[in-house]
Amino acid sequence: MYKVGEYVVHPGQGVCEIKKISEGDRPFYMLMPVGQCNPMLISFPVASQDRLRPVLSRQEAENLIAEYPTMPVEHYKDRSTALEEEHFKREIRNGSCEDTVRIVKTFRKRIADVKARNKKPPVVFERILKKASERSLCEMAVALDTTSDAVEEQFKESVDNAQN
Repeated sequence: MYKVGEYVVHPGQGVCEIKKISEGDRPFYMLMPVGQCNPMLISFPVASQDRLRPVLSRQEAENLIAEYPTMPVEHYKDRSTALEEEHFKREIRNGSCEDTVRIVKTFRKRIADVKARNKKPPVVFERILKKASERSLCEMAVALDTTSDAVEEQFKESVDNAQN
């Protein structure tokens, strides 16, 4: 069981801080989403806590940043962009932070490839990139006790160092 003050990743809301645990015959976690414009306290049954996962550790976050330049992209394709979007949204909701970072890298590459052919990338690519980027940066910012902007800068430095 998680404790008050710990950070967990909720499948729909992303990173949340446990503010309170209600007692009784059906206990609930009271979760406050982190990094959202207008966060609202949400209740989540303790009985379903297997759907929550802990935020990655500081060491895991640092390793993920270091491994980013050599991380492989996903080559998942489906018969329609709607099915692809559903696949990646499900992976963002239920996967690890590493999965989400891999999705960010995948869609950055896909968007760059489309732009290199002087085409406009599909809106769905931008939507998936934005969702995955927000989710991964928020979790890593909590793990590293910094801001999302600082984490993004660390990723850029990691890529720059790998290219030199």
